[in-house]
Amino acid sequence: MTRLLPSLIFTCIFCLTTLFSEAQRVALVLSGGGSKGVAHIGLLKALEDHDIPIDYITGTSMGAIVGGLYASGYTLEEIEAMIASDEFKKWVSGEIESNYTYYFKEEAPNASWVTLKFDYDVKKNKLKSKLPTNIIAPYEMDFAFMKLFSSSSAVADYNFDSLFVPFRCVASDIESRKAVVLNKGQLGNAIRASMTFPFYYKPIEIDGKLLFDGGMYNNFPSDVAISDFQPDVIIGSKAAGNYEKPDPDDIISQIQNMLVAKTDYDVILKDGVLVEHELGDVNVVDFSHTKAFIDSGYKHTIKMMEEIKSLVHERVSMDERQKRRDEFTERKPPLVIDSINIRGLTKGQTTYVNKLLKQKSELLTLDEVKNDYFELIADDKIRNIFPQLEYKISTGYYTLFLDVKPAERFHVQFGGNISSTAANAAFIEAKYKHLGAQAFEIGGNVYFGRFYSSVMAKTRIDFPSRPSSFLEGGFIYNNKNYFRSSSYFFEDITPSYLIDNESFLYLDVGVPVTNKGKLVVGAALARTKNKYYQTNEFTRLDTADVTYFDFYTPQVLFELNSLNYKQYANSGARLLLSLNYVNGIEKNIPGSTSVNAEEYKKHHDWIQFKLIYDNYFQRLGPFTFGFYGELMVSNQPLFHNYISTMMASPSFEPIPESKVLFLPNYRAHNYVAGGLKVISRLHKRMDLRVEGYLFQPYQEIIQEEDKSVNYGTEFTKRSVMATAAFVWHSPLGPLSLSVNYYDRSDDQYTIFFNIGYIIFNRSVLE
Repeated sequence: MTRLLPSLIFTCIFCLTTLFSEAQRVALVLSGGGSKGVAHIGLLKALEDHDIPIDYITGTSMGAIVGGLYASGYTLEEIEAMIASDEFKKWVSGEIESNYTYYFKEEAPNASWVTLKFDYDVKKNKLKSKLPTNIIAPYEMDFAFMKLFSSSSAVADYNFDSLFVPFRCVASDIESRKAVVLNKGQLGNAIRASMTFPFYYKPIEIDGKLLFDGGMYNNFPSDVAISDFQPDVIIGSKAAGNYEKPDPDDIISQIQNMLVAKTDYDVILKDGVLVEHELGDVNVVDFSHTKAFIDSGYKHTIKMMEEIKSLVHERVSMDERQKRRDEFTERKPPLVIDSINIRGLTKGQTTYVNKLLKQKSELLTLDEVKNDYFELIADDKIRNIFPQLEYKISTGYYTLFLDVKPAERFHVQFGGNISSTAANAAFIEAKYKHLGAQAFEIGGNVYFGRFYSSVMAKTRIDFPSRPSSFLEGGFIYNNKNYFRSSSYFFEDITPSYLIDNESFLYLDVGVPVTNKGKLVVGAALARTKNKYYQTNEFTRLDTADVTYFDFYTPQVLFELNSLNYKQYANSGARLLLSLNYVNGIEKNIPGSTSVNAEEYKKHHDWIQFKLIYDNYFQRLGPFTFGFYGELMVSNQPLFHNYISTMMASPSFEPIPESKVLFLPNYRAHNYVAGGLKVISRLHKRMDLRVEGYLFQPYQEIIQEEDKSVNYGTEFTKRSVMATAAFVWHSPLGPLSLSVNYYDRSDDQYTIFFNIGYIIFNRSVLE
């Protein structure tokens, strides 16, 4: 009995100590690392599979995203599916889903390479220009983060300690040059700040501080885990490293070392384990290896599992963990909006935005708001929008706050074309944009080159009606000098002297047709002036024929367009239907090479219908296939002579170089044409294109022996056009080298080198 007494006392003390002692507390520390940070998901899966408890999470950058999703109650299956999805890749790349791009809001394509935006400060009498702060548009990401984290923030009453797992993330305050620990407020905003890598993403403001990626000053916040949570055990997950020593010949490495402080990847705590993921060099936004990185993270953690288990004695079953997760998730209030609040604009500007966002019902879901939200983003008079949802306990609904910044009012664009032929041109455009209760812009552009020159002045008013609409009017002068369309690098056959000149006033009214299309009704008052010789053999003493055509033309145009590039597209589709009625007077003043020396005048009117269908299908292995088709139907009459008729006839120009050549074999009043395109993606921005087309006129326009004009026999003549081109879609514009084939008597093959865009101002009958 005496011997048993000490044992009984020891046993009682041990039991009492165990009964009243605190449970072991385990903190998880997740590093940054960009796309490599998805390895943290593999680590979490391994810990869950072995019933390791996770009591706290701290994270930076990608670690903040993965940790924040887990702390919000999402399962690992949901997190993996989300990050491996095409939608997530679009979030981080800035690509807006095709369902939320608005062609109606886009301006007509032009030859611009760069755009400068600025304002004028009247008080200081100086211009204010702002360089872009980011290369990736954050709109999809901001909206997605709001959707993912707003209900979690609400159920936690905006306190990160009350999430499914208490959570901290780290951002960087560049003004004070120190790390900032975020522990309350909008969870989505905190995570968005933590992963805002400089120059990639636009920084956001929290509590008056402009915040960037936490990895700049603390890429492995184990110190935050200790100071905020006092854990017994830390499990660290390292998917990043310090940058190498700056290279004197590498500006990027120098900037990285200036911006990002060295990080000590140490769990600090005695009872801690670090799982290191060796994943190689990958771009921070390259998520093409997500599945492999997750698997790697799982395998690396399993290798360390015995060490982890030796430190963590407690276990949490999967059923117990899921029960707690379900209880947290069930308390999340659904994302139902009862009011929208616009901040950052004047009263008139707010009126304009509110009309665009006009509530269709008292209560809205986030999906119902999304269309209007992205339509507003597409408005070029808006520079930036940042969305937030704030939950109101009193109503059980959310208020959507939109922090809106208007765009700079003055826009100047520069661009043009550099070519191995006479297609060289410079381009300048200037616009003033006003946002008030109504939105309008006034502007103009100039093209000047050997082949093409043009002047345009226009104004456009956008009405925030339902549906949206616009009114646009302007003046355009176009001049094409085919005589100068000769080669710089190769001996050229003397071309005919042909100058195509048009000027017109126009007025259009447009409305959207789905987010990809528009319907435009308009009218134009125009004059064309064509100068030409009736033969290729002429001297300086000869005078050219001149044909005037003064006319008016009402038009209806329907267009759907989702092409990804304005020249050399490789995905998307375009459908254009246009109907014109043309009524005018032709006047011919003969020159010295004309057979008939008398002036000629005649009234013409006709109806013209045009259809264009351009579609790129889904990729098949390394190839993308496309189809282009064009149909022209009209009762357009013949003009006074062959050349004036040809110059007034519609032309088939499916490849860029064909737009700067006068090709009679591809001009007719009625025709059907089409062809196939095969594109091999050599690199993300490099394509090899092979295209072939067949042009079939209903009746060829022919020149009789007396130089009069007539129609040939139906369907007796057809022509082929083909091209093989290497294209690099550079940040400024396309660079291309092509070999082209045309059906003509001389010079059937051409070699065409081009930098920039062969895009012109609209023609009156387009």
